[in-house]
Amino acid sequence: MQIYLDHSATTPPHPDVIAKVQTVLSQQWGNPSSLHAWGERSATELEMARLETAQLINAPNPETIIFTSGGSEADNLALLGVAEQYHSPQHLIISSVEHSAIEKTAQRLEAKGWEVTRLPVNETGRVHPWELEQAIQSHTVLISVIYGQSEVGTLQPIAELGKIAQAKGILFHTDAVQVAGRLPIDVQQLPVDLLSLSGHKMYGVQGAGALYVRDGIEIHPLIKGGGQEQGVRSGTQAVSAIAGLGVAAKLARTEMPTETPRLQGLRDKLFELLADSPYLIATGDRVHRLPHHVSFAVTSPGETVTGKTLVRQLNLAGIAVSAGSACNSGKLHPSPILLAMGYSPELALAGLRFTLGRNTAAADIEWTAMVFKQVLQRSIAESNLVLAK
Repeated sequence: MQIYLDHSATTPPHPDVIAKVQTVLSQQWGNPSSLHAWGERSATELEMARLETAQLINAPNPETIIFTSGGSEADNLALLGVAEQYHSPQHLIISSVEHSAIEKTAQRLEAKGWEVTRLPVNETGRVHPWELEQAIQSHTVLISVIYGQSEVGTLQPIAELGKIAQAKGILFHTDAVQVAGRLPIDVQQLPVDLLSLSGHKMYGVQGAGALYVRDGIEIHPLIKGGGQEQGVRSGTQAVSAIAGLGVAAKLARTEMPTETPRLQGLRDKLFELLADSPYLIATGDRVHRLPHHVSFAVTSPGETVTGKTLVRQLNLAGIAVSAGSACNSGKLHPSPILLAMGYSPELALAGLRFTLGRNTAAADIEWTAMVFKQVLQRSIAESNLVLAK
């Protein structure tokens, strides 16, 4: 039995997405900047995808969607595209639980003399709006707070944080890669100026993402060249992958009203089935939470059982999960997210997440819980033997 529970890392492309990608690759493969019929067909696919992506987040103007290679590039473009407008270093605010695409970009700005404030979070990984109010300075020009944390599932109070930024006249960006396609987003109501999303997190293909840039907001390009994407992101667009993103966005918008509550039910069921384990500490906020996300820190004698070990053992049992963020899962070091939430370095090595998707059934949840308990008990027993020696 094969069960894939790592949908926060990537999702399997929807059959309709695969069909669209194949059609574009075989029939609409022209350069969308070309003026002939081949280019026009390709450009039509591009603009249809732009419209669908805009509609997913209720952006009234499709031209506010800038296509990128994915969420990481969109995050980089948001931060550096704002920062490069200034001749001297300014002040940036981020949270202490950002994706590495934001954190490492902030570090790059720090190396150039920018001041960066990292907002603390509580034990569930949530920023308190008061902390943001206190952090704002006279030279603060941008605030970036992740919408849904990929490792522990916590949703941030983006509406409240965005209102604070808006009242101060400060640009506000959110990394919504884990939220887009899973929860409704309305940028006409949500006070955000910049928003990142990624196709392969919502059943598109890898290689296409987008940055929403509110009308009237200027950002400088990171890639210079032919002036594609309103001059913000040069380079011939990956039309097939972007067309797949458009299909994925349309499907998500259609299916969300039923799929989101279904995933929430399965999520809560898995938490319930594992609640009696003395070795598991649920991480993240249980109320303000991504609908598909279950996560734990694993306790063990001498803290010898790591999340990476359990990922490997579950893989042998045919179950795919992740030890925290997929971008960090290949390295054995304490999770900076769990450390920021107040966990010890030992427990921060023992994070584990189960992320569900459209093909996840109740039977998968029940089987996973049973197998995981067996794997966990065996790992604890082996840990006890090692310590006894």
